[in-house]
Amino acid sequence: MSPDAPPAPTRTLIAGVGNIFLGDDGFGIEAVRRLSAHPLPEHVEIVDAGIRGVHLAYQMLDGYHTVLLVDATARGGAPGTVYLLDATDPAPAAPHPAAMDAHHMTPDSVLALLDTLSAGTGSSRPQRVLVVGCEPADVEERMGLSEPVAAAVDEAVELVLRLVGGTEAAAADTPPTSATHH
Repeated sequence: MSPDAPPAPTRTLIAGVGNIFLGDDGFGIEAVRRLSAHPLPEHVEIVDAGIRGVHLAYQMLDGYHTVLLVDATARGGAPGTVYLLDATDPAPAAPHPAAMDAHHMTPDSVLALLDTLSAGTGSSRPQRVLVVGCEPADVEERMGLSEPVAAAVDEAVELVLRLVGGTEAAAADTPPTSATHH
């Protein structure tokens, strides 16, 4: 490799998180399904993590520099609002965490589990963790996304493509928290 050659791209994981049987909670799954139809850079891996939070936490320790979690994210905005959140440095865990339910882990609980797993396995957590989220309208038991959340899937796909399609510098120029409304 010549001294002028650009550095090899670092590994990136895009993980769709959610439960398709709980309405808008299936947002992340639908977004990664649509993302998989797009050509992605060679260093980018896409996975439908669904409700397998513990498995996702272990996978995140498999040498990825950047992890993008795509999920329904209730933050109080209008349904269909797309957010980009920087979750690289998670909030401290509660001193006495509740019993872990492997099938109902939120991205926050997956991120909190990373430190425990990395200490136990000797692996390193990703250097950068971003969440592309969408404000849900309805997370009751039913199949299918609500109209505003379904309309936001393409916007989330475009955001993820911008984050992984360019250089790391281009992704770093994206503000850590943003919201757009439909």
